[in-house]
Amino acid sequence: MSHNSPNAENDLREVKQLGMWASITSLSYIFWLVGGMELVERIAYYGVKASAGLYAKAPESAGGLGISLSDYGIIISLWAIMQTFVPVFTGGISDRVGYKETIFGSTIIKIMGYLTMAFFPTFWGFLSGSLLLAIGTGIFKPGIQGTLVLSTNRNNTSMAWGIFYQVVNIGGFLGPLVAVHMRQLSWDNVFYACAAIISLNFLFLLTYTEPGKAERLARNQQIKSGDIKQETLWRDAWHELKKPIVIYYMLVFSGFWFLFNSLFDVLPIHISEWVDTSVIVTSLFGSEGTSNGILQFWLGLNNEGTKVMPEGMLNLNAGLIMTSCFLVAALTAKYRITTVMLIGCLLSILAFVFIGAFHAAWFIVFAIAMFSIGEMMISPKKNEFMGNIAPEGKKAMYLGFVMLPQGIGWGLEGYFGPKLYEIYASKELFSRDLLLERGMSPTDVSAIPQGEAFTTLVSFTGENAHDLTQLLYNSHNIGMAWYIIAAIGTISAVGIYFYGKWLLTLQRAQQAAH
Repeated sequence: MSHNSPNAENDLREVKQLGMWASITSLSYIFWLVGGMELVERIAYYGVKASAGLYAKAPESAGGLGISLSDYGIIISLWAIMQTFVPVFTGGISDRVGYKETIFGSTIIKIMGYLTMAFFPTFWGFLSGSLLLAIGTGIFKPGIQGTLVLSTNRNNTSMAWGIFYQVVNIGGFLGPLVAVHMRQLSWDNVFYACAAIISLNFLFLLTYTEPGKAERLARNQQIKSGDIKQETLWRDAWHELKKPIVIYYMLVFSGFWFLFNSLFDVLPIHISEWVDTSVIVTSLFGSEGTSNGILQFWLGLNNEGTKVMPEGMLNLNAGLIMTSCFLVAALTAKYRITTVMLIGCLLSILAFVFIGAFHAAWFIVFAIAMFSIGEMMISPKKNEFMGNIAPEGKKAMYLGFVMLPQGIGWGLEGYFGPKLYEIYASKELFSRDLLLERGMSPTDVSAIPQGEAFTTLVSFTGENAHDLTQLLYNSHNIGMAWYIIAAIGTISAVGIYFYGKWLLTLQRAQQAAH
């Protein structure tokens, strides 16, 4: 087959999947082992990721960074670009050097990242820590996912990716809970805890054996002896990246990732500023809240047990995925991958409209649940899709490509998401404006440390915090930031629809040719 034909080496067939139990029992020991490693890595990662925005905007007097949301946006944007573009070029390294070696190296880099955050609580310290964490994550992912592809086959991939995604979300669920309770002691405890947690992966590595290692070594031997000509890595990656099927994939999914990451980068800030989460505790446990430590931990409550912390609210996302992703995988296994992704995207968009329109706590819970169902329809499917169309010997490289639209979407969101929020919904800026209106001098207002404007407003006016929050909410169009983000997602949904139609044409052409 010539390299010039548009479908060279990319297998576009969709293979009939085994039933649910047959799929689960067909998964090997190595599949479950890398699942465990991914779980440990995600607990540590989400411990920092879920609370990063809250840490950035917390005033220095409370142990936070005390920086503006625009500065936080710069950190998140660089973090995003680094984390998602590294695997595009290191995915291929895992295929060549070996998965065990790259997983080991990445764990060391990630530990350095967490410790940098703990030792240097400044803008530059957190930025450096984030970049180390991003590089480590970028190197870690392709090795783990490449192992997964090699330890499964085409008729159990749907279930395998569904379960793997579920495991990721158990980590995504536990990480923020660790952060909630550690940060109430002090912020640096969060980073120390995450460094300790990820060290557990060294134990897993002791029992890890790389699948397909003999084939990899044989291929390397043939390359050495000159039987196979191997292109330089970046040129090889570039050759695959130029294929229309990959380029269009990048473009249409970038918008969804803009939407997706806003939920994690911006929503915790929105909840902490505008949503009265004590309503949830009251309706579950009565006006006194709960003093049960186990409930406080699993629901992500504050130490007094009177309100849900922002990370606790967002944890509904990981909690739902953790408990029901395999069901969604089973229900959607029979449909075309692009159709499932489109429906998922539409549900997510609707959730953002809800967040913009209502700030009652239970409505936010509903919106997060709706978003989560949409996410379960998209996220595992994107890896299954890329793993399936990847040519032999380039599985990890293609799974690195999955990160590209994430990188574009998250890189743009990291910069613009917090900025949009600052323009349309920043309680900090609105409080400063109201202080000026109520007669505080401009000099005094500009002297207020970053992150302390609202508490200053409360003491200056003598009114209670709840009424002032309500006043600020009603006098500004806070939903606008979320509507703009939803509009970006809508463009993406239209793109996914046409991409699905185009793929179907390609598949039919490929079948006709065979």
